[in-house]
Amino acid sequence: MGTRVLQGFLLLFPLLQPRGASAGSLHSPGLSECFQVNGADYRGHQNHTGPRGAGRPCLFWDQTQQHSYSSASDPQGRWGLGAHNFCRNPDGDVQPWCYVAETEEGIYWRYCDIPTCHMPGYLGCFVDSGAPPALSGPSGTSTKLTVQVCLRFCRMKGYQLAGVEAGYACFCGSESDLARGRLAPATDCDQICFGHPGQLCGGDGRLGIYEVSVGSCQGNWTAPQGVIYSPDFPDEYGPDRNCSWALGPPGAALELTFRLFELADPRDRLELRDAASGSLLRAFDGARPPPPGPLLLRAAALLLTFRSDARGHAQGFALTYRGLQDAAEDPAPSKGSAQTTAASPDGANVSCSPRPGAPQAAMGARVFSTATAVSVLLLLLLSLLRLLRRRSCLLAPGKGPPALGPSRGSRRSWAVWYRRPRGMALPCPPGDCQAESPDSSYRTLSVSSQSSLRSLISAL
Repeated sequence: MGTRVLQGFLLLFPLLQPRGASAGSLHSPGLSECFQVNGADYRGHQNHTGPRGAGRPCLFWDQTQQHSYSSASDPQGRWGLGAHNFCRNPDGDVQPWCYVAETEEGIYWRYCDIPTCHMPGYLGCFVDSGAPPALSGPSGTSTKLTVQVCLRFCRMKGYQLAGVEAGYACFCGSESDLARGRLAPATDCDQICFGHPGQLCGGDGRLGIYEVSVGSCQGNWTAPQGVIYSPDFPDEYGPDRNCSWALGPPGAALELTFRLFELADPRDRLELRDAASGSLLRAFDGARPPPPGPLLLRAAALLLTFRSDARGHAQGFALTYRGLQDAAEDPAPSKGSAQTTAASPDGANVSCSPRPGAPQAAMGARVFSTATAVSVLLLLLLSLLRLLRRRSCLLAPGKGPPALGPSRGSRRSWAVWYRRPRGMALPCPPGDCQAESPDSSYRTLSVSSQSSLRSLISAL
């Protein structure tokens, strides 16, 4: 294999419903064991170069020390190597592979044909006999061919499918061409693209066929679930890109999961807006990536817009989506998921998802505080009423403006009268209290009681 350069494009979506052994559809996802376009994240258990035990058996990675890659060279397990013989892609090659027993021709490794490890939008490897061609539309060749170069060519021609062959040839076609097409083993499409060493472009007499919607700059997506790629995917997006996608699957809410997010800088920005109101729900850029795990958006339809600056060059993004019939369909999101209803005007990411039980706890605290305050006030009121019932005093100065408390002059003093259960206090000139006594039923308080009451009034 020579020196292997680590490249790998994160793929994004579970593999699609197969059209035969190893084909799929971009809008009808099934289960996949890969989330990178080159299968670098494959952690499945296939241990032969062919599916279901076909092909040659793989050697155990802990017995390949004589080669460049073994379990000893991956002590942290970052590449998935260990005491097993499962197919892996530790060097960023175009697809998973494994070491095999060396043949007389000196071959000691082979690619693995793994039907469940293909990029969404890739329909499979097909036989092209040339008479008639597997794809009947226009064609062309290029020494700088990549998968996206061919996709863009066929998209401009108005075709649904694009096929790459022999590393440099591109063919266009439609869905009807697939009806008569013949699938070939995935390992037959093993030619590296002339324009990109990390991509495969078919093989000799073999077409690798893709849906042209992969990496498109605009689109209207209404399928219940699917995947959206950044422009030019699996190539890097270019500068000054301004793209938008309308997303409206059936349902009342949407769940998005970013499988890949790599933007060059903060000036390259992806916005998610409510299609009905136009309000900004979330915004992400090179400095603010999306959160890990599913992202729940309480909107029936979305408008996604992506803009890159004049220097923008990066792998981009790939996200899967699915429509939810009810916004509460998944009441317990997985760890790391986020629920969103709106974003702040400046585009900062704001998530308003209180922890479970927080509203009830806050309400209980408010009720307890209110009840405590009411209880204290009631106790004070009851104490005051009891005091007034025991001895209620009416304070009434003789002349002049009302004043509370004893006079400051030497000519005035307090005379306190009471009557069970009520009483009153009247200031009067010295020695003339009897003339102003309100009623014969009142009698004068004792000297000690009057002293105590003066002290109380002075304190007030």
